[in-house]
Amino acid sequence: MINVKFYLRCLLLALLALAATASYAEASLRDEVDLMEALKKQPPCCVIDARSDANQAKFPLADALKYRPGLRIVPTASVVVVADDNPTALNVANALAKQHPGKNIYAVRGGVTAWEFVRKALDKVTASSSGAPPAGVSFVIPHNTCETGTPLQVLSGSTKAKP
Repeated sequence: MINVKFYLRCLLLALLALAATASYAEASLRDEVDLMEALKKQPPCCVIDARSDANQAKFPLADALKYRPGLRIVPTASVVVVADDNPTALNVANALAKQHPGKNIYAVRGGVTAWEFVRKALDKVTASSSGAPPAGVSFVIPHNTCETGTPLQVLSGSTKAKP
């Protein structure tokens, strides 16, 4: 009888440990095809550029946040990490996944070339999809709104006097 209780207790602990690890999203290294499939339904909220300064200057990514240690973001959707090589991309993605459990964080296999291919393909899919926003929604969230810190603009409720 004691052995049965011991085994049941061990089984319960194993199930709890499995459930706890399943609740954390893990970063994944994705190639072009996998990334396009993952991002078709929900585009990323931000792209993190973890490449070297020289490569960022040579080929800048539009609307990408430059990665730096301690970067604080508030991801509202999936996050894409582009780096010079696959291990660096996966390391940065794993660091972000630890900060944001439950969020999908994708490291791009193939770097900037692969990301540009995916971005252009997704732009074509978006442009070819039929017109009106669902249920008359017309609000557009600007690119890279997931970084915290001092806002670039502050909107006020007061109207300005006309000259």
